[in-house]
Amino acid sequence: MLIYNATVIPFNEDGAIIEDGAVYYEGDEIVAVGYSQDLHTLYPNAPTWDAQGMVLMPGQICAHTHFYGAFARGMYIPGTPAKDFPEILQKLWWPLDRSLDLDGVQRSAEVCLVDAIRNGTTTLIDHHASQTAIDGSLDAVSEAVDQSGLRAVLCYEVTDRDGPTATHQGIRENVRFIQKIEQARAAGEAGALGNRIAATFGLHASLTLSDATLEACATQADRFHVHVAEHPADPDDSLRKSGKRTVERLHAFGITGEESIFAHCIHIDAWEMALLSETGTFVSHQPRSNMNNAVGAAAVPAMLRGGVKTCLGNDGFSNDMFTEMKVADLLHKVSSGDPRTLGADKVVQMAVHNNRTLAGVFFEKPVGVLAPGAYADLILLDYYPTTPLKAENLPWHILFGVSGGQVHSTICHGQILMRDRELLTMDEAAITAKSRVTAAATWERFWKLHESMG
Repeated sequence: MLIYNATVIPFNEDGAIIEDGAVYYEGDEIVAVGYSQDLHTLYPNAPTWDAQGMVLMPGQICAHTHFYGAFARGMYIPGTPAKDFPEILQKLWWPLDRSLDLDGVQRSAEVCLVDAIRNGTTTLIDHHASQTAIDGSLDAVSEAVDQSGLRAVLCYEVTDRDGPTATHQGIRENVRFIQKIEQARAAGEAGALGNRIAATFGLHASLTLSDATLEACATQADRFHVHVAEHPADPDDSLRKSGKRTVERLHAFGITGEESIFAHCIHIDAWEMALLSETGTFVSHQPRSNMNNAVGAAAVPAMLRGGVKTCLGNDGFSNDMFTEMKVADLLHKVSSGDPRTLGADKVVQMAVHNNRTLAGVFFEKPVGVLAPGAYADLILLDYYPTTPLKAENLPWHILFGVSGGQVHSTICHGQILMRDRELLTMDEAAITAKSRVTAAATWERFWKLHESMG
């Protein structure tokens, strides 16, 4: 396909924007990026798509999300409102994940994937939990991802909070799915498991993991995805257990590393930041979630300055990563009281360049850039700026002009998933109808759990 007559934003190293630009791709890979006239000459027989001046850029990447959380929308939580994040976990998230069955796991993922296609987010790194439906849960999620045509990294959240049987099941589910992905890739399978779906090893958080469990997990994998210091309860618990702060405790078990993701990292100190930088561990920042849970604002400007590979996720909020970028900028300005804090250029560094580096850990070809040899993950946006658009001011256009609602078409791995806002791989009406039924059943189990908890 040759997509031409576009304002091409490659997000490559030189940052150039190509007016009347074009991208030509074959199969799952971009072959050429340049001016429309030049690519028409090079590929005269290619199928064409006139972008009519729309913006053409790489699909967005989400560094940390929770597909299983979709059924929390609109849910009534019995009793008095939760006063802090530990109570939010106990009253909402832990009963919800215990209320999911495998059907709910898949339906919830489908809802989030439809949202991702509509908002132009083509690569998502998910962190899954369904404590009474562990075995096969990653298969249920991967089936939804396969159907959608999107790209995803999956894992299961190991935790001790529901007893040793569930802990061992969580470890087993991670190991089984990692091996399944490795076997598919080794066999050169052409399907999603061999190309669009990757795996890592999930851990909940230090505060729900014993030394024995951390040691058991560390023997099974060398890269991890874990929540870290989202609330002061996490470092407090770590100090009680080990005399070490959260990052230091996890590091002692080999959980840090150049392919590991530490989500949140709000309540860490300067020494922990230095350790994250030294070990090359990725940190994922989720501003909307942090604001919603009133857990504080991570020291993102300091982490970026210190060389910590700080990325941007959404923690299960909508997959409009353009909104997440806006909120990241605003959160750090208001929390510091200084309008110079962070800034659009640093936000784009996190959401585009750092997220791209993270995705590169899991996939063979580059993701999140329009360049020859990169995966053909592309989005078209009907954004027609009324002010000049140049490389120098692009980050500010992204934050203050662009939104997920402007996504016109979404392509992932060379497959058109949405064209002119019409979904082509997922039946949104059917998914919505099924999810309403499944969500209602999930909510019934959720309320019964609350009754049993008193």
